Amino acid sequence: MKKRILILGADGFIGRHIAFEFRTAGWEVIACARRVKALKNMGFKTFHADLSKRETHDPSFWKTAAEDCDVVINAAGLLNASDTVFEAVHVNAPKALYEAARRAQTVLISAVGIDTATTRFARWRRAGEALAQTHNVTCLRPGLVLGDTSYGGSSLLRALASVPLTPLPGGGTQIMNPIHAADLARVTREIVETPSQFGSGPHDIGGPEKVSQRQMIAGYRGWYGLRPSICFTLPKGLARWAGRCGDFMQMGPISTTALSQLEVGVLAKDTALTTKLKNKPRGFSDFINARPAGTQDLWQARLYLLRPVLRLTLIFMWVLSGLVGLLLPSEAFLPMLSGAALPDSALIAIARLGGLADLAIALALLRGWRLKLMGWIQLALVGGYSIGLTVLAPSLWLLPVGGLLKNIPILLLLCIFLILEEER
Repeated sequence: MKKRILILGADGFIGRHIAFEFRTAGWEVIACARRVKALKNMGFKTFHADLSKRETHDPSFWKTAAEDCDVVINAAGLLNASDTVFEAVHVNAPKALYEAARRAQTVLISAVGIDTATTRFARWRRAGEALAQTHNVTCLRPGLVLGDTSYGGSSLLRALASVPLTPLPGGGTQIMNPIHAADLARVTREIVETPSQFGSGPHDIGGPEKVSQRQMIAGYRGWYGLRPSICFTLPKGLARWAGRCGDFMQMGPISTTALSQLEVGVLAKDTALTTKLKNKPRGFSDFINARPAGTQDLWQARLYLLRPVLRLTLIFMWVLSGLVGLLLPSEAFLPMLSGAALPDSALIAIARLGGLADLAIALALLRGWRLKLMGWIQLALVGGYSIGLTVLAPSLWLLPVGGLLKNIPILLLLCIFLILEEER
């Protein structure tokens, strides 16, 4: 009979590796996440749970998923959120799950560098570990986790390595011992399958090779087949400003939290856990050179840097478009619509309302509000403008400066925006 495992955060970068590792080893995996569609398409049995919702804070919610489970892995976590959401994801929901799965062996995937850090991330990670200790949960603290794929901070690292001029916060001197996500998944399985060998921890876990951020950049450039880049120190003030902008625009790894954690350190300490492992993690140089970089690796790295630039470009476009729609005198645009069947008052109202809609889109993009939805809204609005203006004034397609012709590349740009916002 197959052993049964429930994995929280199974749609995350680490969670997916753990789910695949246990499934490959013959376990029955229940993949739990806020978004389970992709996991279901991958062939996993799934359980939908949004840990920020109050219903997941009741042990009865977890009864169906947790009953008869031999193991529970909690790989769910946040980097940036409000205190309310942090508490829900790191404390309230896990507490309910631990109570519902008292007979199961449980492992929490936490993070290094949280003991002294003052960020909300570190504070709520510590709270999650304190809760885990009261329920005899084994805590694993991985350092920097990299993989054949990437997400978040590891995507940003690859992206910085893909450009010839590389800004490095702190000069890139921070020492880390990265662990491959597949190796972390194997370590997790070994702990689960031989529990008597390991205590509850917390256990730091990293690779055997210590490298600086600058050395990792050089390693990735060599992997890409690129010449060494020119690295320069990003001034601390400028880095903090960029982090605050990232917080405001919700740009993931570009955040003050990520910078603060980087300053504290992402170096996993040597612990007794590493000496007891049969399957030792590989070092950075070993796993980065285990396979050649493909075209998709370099494309993804460079497009990752274009992603925020694309959003800023669209914000600029919608702000200007909105201001023009609101402020342009009617006598400047009504002659171009002289053949329209609508009265001038209706055309002016449409222009003003369109300007308000454009500014609303710009604000939503600036705050990073539901970006995939905003991609579809932008496509619908630009498409609607194009169709509506074609009906009102087909001659706009023939203007010497482009007119409606410019909407064709804009529509393509919005399609690229939607693709880049599909991270998982």
